[in-house]
Amino acid sequence: MPRTPEDDNERSDDSGGSKPGSRPGPGLHIVATPIGNLGDITLRAIETLSGVDLIACEDTRTTSVLLARHGIATKTTAYHEHNAERARPGLIEKMRAGARIALVSDAGTPLIADPGYKLVTAALEAGIAVSTCPGPSAVLAALTLSGLPSDRFFFAGFLPARGAARRTALTELAPINATLIVYEAPHRLAESLADMATVLGPRSAAVARELTKRFEEVRRDTLPALAVHYAEAGAPKGELVVVIGPPGETKFAISDEAIESRLRDLLKNSSVREAAAELAAETGLPRRVLYARALKFSRDPDEES
Repeated sequence: MPRTPEDDNERSDDSGGSKPGSRPGPGLHIVATPIGNLGDITLRAIETLSGVDLIACEDTRTTSVLLARHGIATKTTAYHEHNAERARPGLIEKMRAGARIALVSDAGTPLIADPGYKLVTAALEAGIAVSTCPGPSAVLAALTLSGLPSDRFFFAGFLPARGAARRTALTELAPINATLIVYEAPHRLAESLADMATVLGPRSAAVARELTKRFEEVRRDTLPALAVHYAEAGAPKGELVVVIGPPGETKFAISDEAIESRLRDLLKNSSVREAAAELAAETGLPRRVLYARALKFSRDPDEES
């Protein structure tokens, strides 16, 4: 819907009662911080972090670098998954007494894959005001760079570390008619991508790492091809986000290496005929061609008869 001057006036007036240069009100302020480039912080976030009484950080050492860059001297305290149960009651009591507290994560928007949501829930239950300073998000940054459909997406956080549990989780995600977004650790990436290829098929995907940093990289291909690449190249460095196209999404060409890798996976538990038929259904490639290629990897060439 087109905006009108009235809309713009309404937005500029709807500032929660704060004006540039004024202190934020009492309560909890959720503040998004840069995911890499320290310049990616909003003016309002700087004002809020400068004006609160205390900043609750996932890691005070990480946040101190950002604060020093922008000349912010506000006191910090640790709030992370290992101390959240102990630290939360004290933070709530401070805010009940009128304190202004900001919540930040190491990078990006708090509450995404961190314990911040429990603090927000506790604050709301205590009748404490909660506001947000939106900003950077690795999820949205990766989605916008992936080249995959962005009108409908599902963020699944970190997949389970163990293979069997990971494949079960992927099976549950498979029917979702949306682009999937997950976080993954570098040392598990190749194995995880192989499981994605096995469970989800040759969907188009993108692996984004070091977003907004000097060595930012986005590799786009099918899941089987990406699995082969990282198995051969080894674990990449940096923070990773994997974006996977919805069911039926195969925008990128399927390489010979990816076809071979997928056939080998299928042949572990299927006959040559079954493997060729399944891969044909996944990719739309001719079954006879896939059958002939599968025979090269099979120890039972008599299946051809």
